[in-house]
Amino acid sequence: MVRIYLASPLGFAESTRHFMEHLIERLDPHVDVTNPWDDVRFAGEFERIADIDSRAEANAALAVINTELGRANAESIRNADGMVAILDGVDVDSGTAAEIGYAYALGKRIYGLRTDFRLAGDNPGSIVNLQVQYFIEASGGSVETTIEGL
Repeated sequence: MVRIYLASPLGFAESTRHFMEHLIERLDPHVDVTNPWDDVRFAGEFERIADIDSRAEANAALAVINTELGRANAESIRNADGMVAILDGVDVDSGTAAEIGYAYALGKRIYGLRTDFRLAGDNPGSIVNLQVQYFIEASGGSVETTIEGL
């Protein structure tokens, strides 16, 4: 089965986690989904860091975790056959945009999902940021407006 990396900011907010779960349920019969939000290795560490009084100590601990999460996400993108990227919002999430660029550089096929009806392109000729849209389309993928379209 084809393995895809799900690039999205959906795990940040309680209001979007349900949609992320729904999307994965819909994709699972067709592709093997690697979801970086499933990596909860550091949940206890984040709680511990929140109780650290020293800002410098807390920031140093967060920097270690940030590096490891970034490394793990990059490895997951390298190991995937392609990517599905969530493009909703006033602007594409910066982490998602970076993951799109990385996947494109690796030669991965990328599909974007934009269910948001607000305008987000640089001009009326683009659905989202023109560079993000270019990487998606140049990879052989497309920007879709429905899960069914994916």
